[in-house]
Amino acid sequence: MTRSEFLKLIAGAASVCAVPRVLGAEAPAADRMHTRPIPSTREALPVVGCGTWRTFDVGPGSTDRAPLVEVLRILFASGGSVIDSSPMYGAAEGVVGDVLATMGARDKAFVATKVWTTGRESGITQMKRSMELLRTDRIDLLQVHNLVDLRTQLATLRAWKKEGRIRYLGVTHYTPSAYAELESVLRAETPDFVQLDYALNDRAAEARLLPLAQDRGIAVIVNRPFGGGGLLGSMIGKPLPAWAAEIGCESWAQVLLKFVLANAAVTCVIPGTGKPEHMKDNVRAGFGVYPDAAMRARMLAALPS
Repeated sequence: MTRSEFLKLIAGAASVCAVPRVLGAEAPAADRMHTRPIPSTREALPVVGCGTWRTFDVGPGSTDRAPLVEVLRILFASGGSVIDSSPMYGAAEGVVGDVLATMGARDKAFVATKVWTTGRESGITQMKRSMELLRTDRIDLLQVHNLVDLRTQLATLRAWKKEGRIRYLGVTHYTPSAYAELESVLRAETPDFVQLDYALNDRAAEARLLPLAQDRGIAVIVNRPFGGGGLLGSMIGKPLPAWAAEIGCESWAQVLLKFVLANAAVTCVIPGTGKPEHMKDNVRAGFGVYPDAAMRARMLAALPS
């Protein structure tokens, strides 16, 4: 059975909320996904977004780009807004900018990208180029990618935020091997956001980083929620457990995303996709209820041995 065979659009229930609505709680009907507040401003951010690594690194042809227009249309129609990119993602920034311009939808998007270079002038040049590619004079979130030349780039980001060129600043990494360094940064600095990896089979962030971010009022964006892709692939052929219906899940992708979103420290999750049918699947994790502790234990028991 393929992932797409699990898909079936459900009449979701959602509310604007600051913490997960756990299993058993009543969820009023709505057609827009849950949001959670960005701690530094209390601005509401939809809980499911879209990553662009590999998936938006495509050529200029309409055949390549038409599915991406539909991906973002589905994201916006569900109430989502976060689109995360980076200069290291090939053509992705330019493709995001072109697609948003084609759709006339820049105002619907919370655009996040990164700076990934050393040196002040190089960083400024790269960030200006990102703005050109994204076709915007103001980026919602600019992040220091993988902590590269952190102090230098953070100084520029603070200045740009003060000038109104960016709305929020953040730091990122994608592997537990960097967690000690990332923890030191979060204790010494107070970025608006931290982006890190977290999944059903990748829970190292639960020990220190997620509680620390919550304590310090730092929003958390989760990348690699499918365990880098390998986890979801290993589960696709397995029957979906009956308990999945208790949290409104009709696919393994939704199960994995809801596991991540059950953690109150998580603000938004950004599974990457360039396929409309997968975007339809992913956004449903932004609706309904989230797992309580007992349900999370069932989810962990479902991990492939």
